[in-house]
Amino acid sequence: MLTAATNNIYVGRQPILDRSQALYAYELLFRSGHVEHADVQCEVSATARVITSVFNELGLEQALGDAFGFINVSEDMLMSEALELLPADKIVIELLETIPPTPAVIDRARELVRKGFRLALDDVLDLEEGYKPLVEIASFIKIDLLGVAADALPDVVERFRPYSAKLLAEKVDSAEQARRCHELGFTYFQGYFFARPSVLSTRTLSAGETTLLRLLGMVIGDAETSAMEPLIKQEPALLVNLMRITNSIGSGSNRQISTAREAITLLGRRQLQRWLQLLLFCTQGNSKAQMPLLNMVATRARTMELLAERCDMRDGDPDSAFLTGILSLLPALLGVSMDEVLKTLAVDPAIHGALTDGSGTLGALLRLLRSWEENAVTDFAATLATLPPLSGEDFTVAVSEAMSWAAGLGQ
Repeated sequence: MLTAATNNIYVGRQPILDRSQALYAYELLFRSGHVEHADVQCEVSATARVITSVFNELGLEQALGDAFGFINVSEDMLMSEALELLPADKIVIELLETIPPTPAVIDRARELVRKGFRLALDDVLDLEEGYKPLVEIASFIKIDLLGVAADALPDVVERFRPYSAKLLAEKVDSAEQARRCHELGFTYFQGYFFARPSVLSTRTLSAGETTLLRLLGMVIGDAETSAMEPLIKQEPALLVNLMRITNSIGSGSNRQISTAREAITLLGRRQLQRWLQLLLFCTQGNSKAQMPLLNMVATRARTMELLAERCDMRDGDPDSAFLTGILSLLPALLGVSMDEVLKTLAVDPAIHGALTDGSGTLGALLRLLRSWEENAVTDFAATLATLPPLSGEDFTVAVSEAMSWAAGLGQ
């Protein structure tokens, strides 16, 4: 459980990807837990002491997996000795644009670098003379795409080229923006562009995708094992994966599983459904590039499941909340519309409504997770208020557990 010192803080995060679209880091966003008031003005209301407490108590170091964590700091937090309690090998200290480059700030920044921390300069719009001492020791320069005119961006990039700091494009909201920044030489990209295709393709699903969705639909519909077995045998890769995961689960047994029927029986329907859902995200295209999307969908689905266990579910249950979270990102993964996905799956009306028009408790849970992912504080607060008896603390506990669970999937 959280202590009184930390239960008024919740943590958001935004992914940072490298040039191959693999997950590199998360920006960790610490927000006031008094979300019923949506205190948007309090951008960095937590002290460094609270941040270290939250980091340790929620197990965020474990939740980051192999990724790094970028943490915003104000001038007061920068000067706090408590900041040094954070693990220098996992944390990048992000200096907010509101911090003036005074001699004291520059000295403190240099001290932190000597102690092994890396620095990022946030919301940079151009190379200003007073900030050059910080630019010289920074590891990352975050350029705000919303604050720089598109035609001025190449000149801004060129001014930073002589420095060793890597350029990070932030507020990247489309694949088109990501491509342009890639061409200009940016090393890292922050945003959910990977989960938001600029144009949804009208292509039809491939045979493998259709098989996975049909199997998922059969499991949801509680079909007989004998009906599922032929479908699995049609896809050799699917059968191999099923054997591998089942033998891993049954590693305490002396008997190796050798047929699809045995595998389904050992796994059980609930585990089989989970496996099929996540396999859709694990087997698409370049697995390295898909990891951010897998991590995002796993965190979303697991958090929704945990929150469903705590709130008044009038339509659905924790399992349907998990499935809703998984299905909500399938259009981004497959490049097809939600209608195309739902054609293949005869899902419960409550799940269908949540995915198509955001209705019901499942729709509210999905909206809550989307607003958290996008750091939409006001929407988050408004949605949480519609989900009694959930509290900000419930959300913090659920999402931290889900992040740890999702990080473990990629290991």
